[in-house]
Amino acid sequence: MTSKKQNDNDANTKEDSAKVVDGPDPSEKERSVVLGLFSIIERILLFFLVVLTLGGVGFEIQTIFKARTIILADILLMFLYLEVIAMVAVFYSDRNSVFVYPIFIAITALARLIILQGKDMDPQNILYEAVAILVLAIAIVVLLRMRKS
Repeated sequence: MTSKKQNDNDANTKEDSAKVVDGPDPSEKERSVVLGLFSIIERILLFFLVVLTLGGVGFEIQTIFKARTIILADILLMFLYLEVIAMVAVFYSDRNSVFVYPIFIAITALARLIILQGKDMDPQNILYEAVAILVLAIAIVVLLRMRKS
């Protein structure tokens, strides 16, 4: 008799835990409204991201004109701005590659750091940053291969 009660209790516990974990299923209309709202928020934030990036480009161009010189740091920074805009464009054109572009930006930022501070940095730090670039490059290869399969 004890085992029957225990089995009934176990069955009730499993049913109760399944109800708690699953929760109520949203209706199709509710799901559509929520996903639509998130899509609108996403588009607004992406628009602001592009506007802010273009603002950074404008300030950088203004700084170049005031200084009347173009240095390597300016070119590399403009390249980073370009990659951010390209990332937004890729988001709209090919959603499968969305995760790869931020990694490209990180690699470019690390390379910029090595180039601009390479002479003054401790060689050990340069090695750490180079290893970080290697790890990020491997991550890109893994992501792209997973996408193909």
